[in-house]
Amino acid sequence: MNTLIRNGIVITAQETFRADVRIRHGVIVEIAASIDAGPGDASVVDAEGLFVMPGGVDVHTHLDMPFMGTVSSDDFETGTAAAAAGGTTTIIDFVIPGRAQPLTEALEGWQEKARGKAMVDYGFHMALVEYNDQVAAGMAEVVAKGVTSFKCFLAYKGALMVEDHEFLDVLATARKHGALVQVHAENGDMLDWLTAKLREEGKLEARYHAEAHPEVAEGEAVSRAIALAGVADQPLYIVHLSCGDGLDWIRLARAQGQEVYCETCPQYLVLDSSVYQENGFEAAKWVMSPPLREEGNPEDLWAGLRDGSIQCLATDHCSFNFEGQKDMGRDDFTKIPNGAPGVGDRMNIVWTAGVNSGLITPNRFVELTATNPARLFGLAPRKGSIAVGADGDVIVFDPKKEGMISAKTSKHRCDYSAFEGFSLMGLPEVVLSRGEVIARDGEVVGKPGRGEFLPRAPFSGGE
Repeated sequence: MNTLIRNGIVITAQETFRADVRIRHGVIVEIAASIDAGPGDASVVDAEGLFVMPGGVDVHTHLDMPFMGTVSSDDFETGTAAAAAGGTTTIIDFVIPGRAQPLTEALEGWQEKARGKAMVDYGFHMALVEYNDQVAAGMAEVVAKGVTSFKCFLAYKGALMVEDHEFLDVLATARKHGALVQVHAENGDMLDWLTAKLREEGKLEARYHAEAHPEVAEGEAVSRAIALAGVADQPLYIVHLSCGDGLDWIRLARAQGQEVYCETCPQYLVLDSSVYQENGFEAAKWVMSPPLREEGNPEDLWAGLRDGSIQCLATDHCSFNFEGQKDMGRDDFTKIPNGAPGVGDRMNIVWTAGVNSGLITPNRFVELTATNPARLFGLAPRKGSIAVGADGDVIVFDPKKEGMISAKTSKHRCDYSAFEGFSLMGLPEVVLSRGEVIARDGEVVGKPGRGEFLPRAPFSGGE
């Protein structure tokens, strides 16, 4: 698809300037102050008064994922359609193998889920729920296929959780293959002990989920994961950071020269734990792990985004319907499927809450939502930037366009929104993936199945 974007204000992680952008055969081929439309330009997009930014890269989604006796409600068709409508043009989802299942077999299963459905380009991380010789061999095999990051859980004891010695083995093996290790940082033993205590006390309402997942459990696991990564001399990436306690440990490690990276998510920036106390069983809508935190933590995270301690903004998109899924735990919060929808809302929430309020600059917004995620996870320079040679993944963004988040208008296949009623100022006008318009004015116009699998390069350092 050949497209010319004219008269826009280009925003990259480093610069802001007025320019035209020409995309041919899916790739940006020219950026200049003025470009005349030629016979090869099939379409011209007038971006007068609008911003031109790289399409978002969301490196943490869970589509079509079996979990807690059900399956996340968004599959690769509906999830990537929602992503497209919200300005995200690349996702990286998680393959979660069963115990004893070959990693290559699990990868093929997830590729089959995406094949013929995904509207935006996609890659995969590989979760590891155990470590042994078979897993070690499988890690090398999937890295060769372009899956160059592995996730370990320090929580979900008896299901996904790995022990510290297994985590060390994963770190050491990943180092051999140039892969980045991610960690879900909560202390699984602490969570189990607290959950059992709450159960004994008859405290099983949805609001007690947050008490079962306290900030100290996350802070301890962050500090322990950092210590283990230091022993293994391996870079570490911490997913969905939710609290200032964990951020303090990350800052300390980085100040001492350790290679530690992390992400946070919109829900931890604009919501807090008061929703658990105020909404009865409606609180189940916000049951996620880690949970929303007490007041003060969002401010800490915004500070981390500003000063560079946090490098990425992801979503941990994992949608479950309130009726028929979340209500499985109406009488027991431990049976509420953890997660919430968000892949279609990330860009607009962060622009509204971050850029419009002056908490971050437009350039930092691009860095956090596109450039850094692409660089850290082996997609640069193809993704995450407006540059000659990069894919034509572009958002034409109207900073004055107003909207409101609602489940009624959302493209997520979910019967509620975690951000219901959130007012927006700044929305995508046109979203292009490899030069093809896939969303216009919030409506999806791309075709399911057009998204391509992205083999990723080995980790080469994020800064």
